[in-house]
Amino acid sequence: MVDEKKFEGAGSLKPGHLVLIDGEVCQVRGVEKSKPGKHGAAKVRVTAFNIFTGQKRGLLKGTDAEVEVPIVPKGDATVVAILGEIIQIMDIITYETYDAPKPAADSEIPVLKSGDGVEYQKYGTAIKIVRKR
Repeated sequence: MVDEKKFEGAGSLKPGHLVLIDGEVCQVRGVEKSKPGKHGAAKVRVTAFNIFTGQKRGLLKGTDAEVEVPIVPKGDATVVAILGEIIQIMDIITYETYDAPKPAADSEIPVLKSGDGVEYQKYGTAIKIVRKR
């Protein structure tokens, strides 16, 4: 499956939107727009966090420039095995198995065990368990 993406104007980004920054899927947390100067165009400064690792990223572009917006599908899976810090899940439609990192203890996802149903997000090789079903 090819990772899908679309293009949007940088000026239309709002908190909560997803954007690709250096090939990483990030969720926008803050957007600041500057006014155009005497010889320059208006700019937008975006603060975002990688949805898979939590790493903070920044983006500075002209408001009329295009940015890549990833289409990150959600899927349903069943927990097959828990291997230390890795949880092996199997998609309930395609029967593909994935190794997802164990959710942090401070997340709102309860403790998982084999047989539990989960919802996950996947883009490229990165995968994340979003919630327990």
